[in-house]
Amino acid sequence: MTNPIRPTDDEARALARDLMQAARFTALGVVLDGGMPLVTRTGFGLGPQGQPLCLVSSLAMHAQALRANPACSMMVGEPGQKGDPLTHPRLSLIGRVSFVEHGSPEYAEMAAQYLRSHPKAKLYIGFADFSFVCLQVETAHLNGGFGKAFQLGPQDLQFTA
Repeated sequence: MTNPIRPTDDEARALARDLMQAARFTALGVVLDGGMPLVTRTGFGLGPQGQPLCLVSSLAMHAQALRANPACSMMVGEPGQKGDPLTHPRLSLIGRVSFVEHGSPEYAEMAAQYLRSHPKAKLYIGFADFSFVCLQVETAHLNGGFGKAFQLGPQDLQFTA
């Protein structure tokens, strides 16, 4: 059997970073107590250092699951208007999250960054039950379209200043 994973190149790295920068939401996969998976949609953004993050309420099932088990995945990239949805690129980020709590100095900086791309979040970003979850990427899988699969590491997703 032929390995479908191509060697990671600069084009794949650029596509992965473009998908992250364009994303406004993500399919977030978490593990519930008892080991069952849950996938939900959350807002997605990049923090001041380019780290993937979501804004979550402590009332949400996925936030509670992440507090119990920080392992998760996030998928960004949406199908286009036309054609087979499986031919459009998507990026799965896999790792563990840490929480940045409402009221912390880091939260204010992340909130300012997040509101630039999610202005409607102004309605709830100040609520005390909201916090950011920041993903420490351990690995990523890029499906760049039919026959274009790549494994990426955290270093491949870094944004240069």
